Amino acid sequence: MFTTIEKERYSRHTLLSEVGVEGQQKLKKARVLVIGCGGLGCPILQYLAAAGIGELGIIDDDTVALSNLQRQILFKESHVGMPKVEAAQEVLNALNSSIKIQIYSERLSVANAPNLFKKYDVIVEGSDSFSTKYLANDAAVLTGKPLVFGSIFKFEGQVSVFNYKNGPTYRCLYPEPVAEADMPTCSEVGVLGILPGIIGMFQANEVVKIILDLGNILSGKLLIYNSLEASQMLLPFNKNESIEISELIELDLSCSIHSANEMDYRDFKKNKNTYTLIDIRSKPERETSNIGGLHIPLDQLLKKPHQIAEFDAVVFYCASGKRSARVVNQLQDLFSEQKRYSLKGGIAEALKVED
Repeated sequence: MFTTIEKERYSRHTLLSEVGVEGQQKLKKARVLVIGCGGLGCPILQYLAAAGIGELGIIDDDTVALSNLQRQILFKESHVGMPKVEAAQEVLNALNSSIKIQIYSERLSVANAPNLFKKYDVIVEGSDSFSTKYLANDAAVLTGKPLVFGSIFKFEGQVSVFNYKNGPTYRCLYPEPVAEADMPTCSEVGVLGILPGIIGMFQANEVVKIILDLGNILSGKLLIYNSLEASQMLLPFNKNESIEISELIELDLSCSIHSANEMDYRDFKKNKNTYTLIDIRSKPERETSNIGGLHIPLDQLLKKPHQIAEFDAVVFYCASGKRSARVVNQLQDLFSEQKRYSLKGGIAEALKVED
């Protein structure tokens, strides 16, 4: 039953005939796991905690960075450097002390996914990793759990519900993963700070609908929202019966971006006079932060690679090391005498060293 405080807290829910005390009790008994405590995870967690979900699980292995605060609304400046799951637990407990917050400061993996998923009723996928999205999908299928999916890119987001009552899954839309080298991240192309809030709220809404068995669940439907046009499309898709998921496989979608010629930033600093440092990021990225060197944006470099022919040894850098590794690989047949390296981990790792 509900305490006096809970009755007042959830009164606007219980006034709804479609929810009532019985529906709020369902929310209180529900257990929801949220994968990722970033742009999507923050609004998802905030609204589910406020709604009275009885137990929230949060899995994320990252720490809060200053650049997160533009969109990850649970966090404050005082949380920078703190594990995201711990910061989220602190804020959510302050928001609603009557619910349970279980945190897992680790990355979702083949080893932990099955047992973790079995503990929860609904799984919500809010990571920025395609390998995690496929793993979450496959684990949801094998454990029989509905998976609420969300994805964002610049000004556009997507929402769907997979494996709802044995319905279509992520692989029915995208049977095989694309190498992450071909999929830029928010740190590379940016994202409108409000967009993950909008998409995260859509996801939280689907979670509540699933628990209460209300409305039309986004199963077999992909909602696409464009924040610049304030428009949305609903694309139907069917279950692909030919796809069978029988086991979990640890996907390494980043394997194609590794370069044999990677250089750690510490090693570069020791011999920096030996190398020409080249920043291949965009102008806005460069203006936000940089570690010096020449600035030749990636598209310009690939169109006119001979502009670097004069240098004996080059170290390229980008945000994470993905684009710079790609450049090293693509230029491997040019300038045979030139030594070329990708800065391992990109500017993100370099700034950590400088700090």
